[in-house]
Order: sequence, then C-alpha cells, then structure tokens
Amino acid sequence: MSGFQVQINNRPYKVEADPAMPLLWVIRDLVGLKGTKYGCGLGLCGACTVHLAGKPVRSCLITISSVKEKKITTIEGLGGETLHPVQEAWIELQVPQCGYCQSGQIMSAAALLAKNPQPGPEETRTAMSGNLCRCGTYDRIGKGIALASQKLMNSKKTNEH
Repeated sequence: MSGFQVQINNRPYKVEADPAMPLLWVIRDLVGLKGTKYGCGLGLCGACTVHLAGKPVRSCLITISSVKEKKITTIEGLGGETLHPVQEAWIELQVPQCGYCQSGQIMSAAALLAKNPQPGPEETRTAMSGNLCRCGTYDRIGKGIALASQKLMNSKKTNEH
C-alpha cells in the first residue's frame, strides 16, 4: 500500500492504495463517488469514462500510480456547480433508458464537444463508438449531443454580447 494525493472534481483526496489499483476503484471505493460505473473491466464499453487532464480515459485501465498530479473529473464534477450542457440535453431529451452506461456516454460527449463544439454526425459517431449502450439508445445519444452543441453555441453567443 502507498499513499497517493489525487485531485478529483477540484477537490484533493489522500488515499491509501496498491499502486496497481485501477483509478475506477479509487474513485468508487476509496473516494465514494459512485457515478462512474464498472462495465467490462477491459476498457471496451466506456461505462467507466472519466476525464484525466481533460481527456476522456477508461478509468478501469488507468492505475492510481500513473495519475500523478493530473486533474480527474468524474460525472459528479462535470458541470461544476451547475449541470453541464450535455447533462441538460440528456435530461431534456430523456436520453437514457436503463441509464447504466450514461455517465460514460456523457463524459465522452462532453470531451467531444470540448474539442469540437459543433461536430457533424460522422465525427460524433466516431467519437462515441467506444461507448456501448445495451439498450440501443444511440439515436437519442446523437440527438442529445446535437442539442448540447446548440446549448454551448447559444451560451457562447450570450457571453459574447
């Protein structure tokens, strides 16, 4: 066991963990943030997606010892004090069916929109292709991303005036 200082959702946490422990289990079991889900444990489904230094990563594949001083953002911290536009769009369009994969879907969608606030359908499909949804809500997910894109662009226009 080793001591690690991690920053999750702009809060510092000191945890004792095996250096090989996946970040997913640090977030869920040691820090107590349950929004990030365990899906496959192989990095194939996307349910455990978080942002590490602003980039989407599969937290089941990242060890706590490799995180270093990088900022970690989970679904609980995505919007800060308010909801992120992706979260707003998901609620407005009732995107989830069972909801299990949705935190990973939202984290991947937010990363896509941070990189390109107006992605086309093909870029959206490519960016989201690593996130699986057993309920098959892909059409609603695509519509949610398009609505979140509109919300981001409207917000940007409002802030410019």
